[in-house]
Amino acid sequence: MNRKSVEERAKIIQLLVEGNSVRSTSRIADCSINTVMKLQHEIGIFCEGYQMLALQELNCKFIEVDEIWSFVYARKGTETEQECAGDLWTFSCICPDTKLVPCWYIGERTKQSAIEFLTDLKSRLSGRVQISTDGFPAYKDAVEQVFGKDVDLGRLMKQYSEKKGNQVRGKYQGAHKDKSIGCPDEARITTAHIERQNLNMRNSISRFRRKTSAFSKKAESHCDAVALHFMYHNFCRIHTSLRVTPAMEAGIEDHVWSIEEMLEMCDEMNILEEMEEL
Repeated sequence: MNRKSVEERAKIIQLLVEGNSVRSTSRIADCSINTVMKLQHEIGIFCEGYQMLALQELNCKFIEVDEIWSFVYARKGTETEQECAGDLWTFSCICPDTKLVPCWYIGERTKQSAIEFLTDLKSRLSGRVQISTDGFPAYKDAVEQVFGKDVDLGRLMKQYSEKKGNQVRGKYQGAHKDKSIGCPDEARITTAHIERQNLNMRNSISRFRRKTSAFSKKAESHCDAVALHFMYHNFCRIHTSLRVTPAMEAGIEDHVWSIEEMLEMCDEMNILEEMEEL
């Protein structure tokens, strides 16, 4: 079977992480849509698995948490025979000091999803942490259930005016900080960094853009794209203010990863898996 070179595959990955859709990537890279999809799935599995192993024992003192909406195949409420169609929420977190994204979770916007996401987060931290969230009610109970008393939780409670017409919510009118659990540092109660990361996701993953035709058709492809995005964010992309990658700032890596390096490691992993199956 013909296989594209590392350089050709790196170009495809670069196009995907810079916000191009699968179809636009196939046109620019002059390859089939199936080639792009197969490569994204292959690298997505690697990115998720690698970060699951590498992002452990993190010495994060502050973490910001939020969730961002998207959908697969069709929006919630749209009549369709597709079983997996509907809204999908991506829970994610960021360390404001290193800009590292320790973990994420894709599912429904429920308390159970928040619990599963925070359970994963807790397993990656080496000590006590201050968590900042918005006013989503599920967070307080979920944090208390997962962390118990070994956490400081501050919530940014935003106020909005009464919504009009088809507005999702009214105009932002301000916010107050609520010390919900423990003794959080009020000056560090903010969701500014994670909300900026949400914007990065909408800019960098075409599937997350509003009113787009590049939305995910399968949940599996959606998860692959998110895993690739966070791998590129953590290990490959130099943060402007840090002048290094988040993984380097957190002490996990000593150099900036290239996409070629990522692909070579992915190939090595695939070879090892094939050998184990023999």
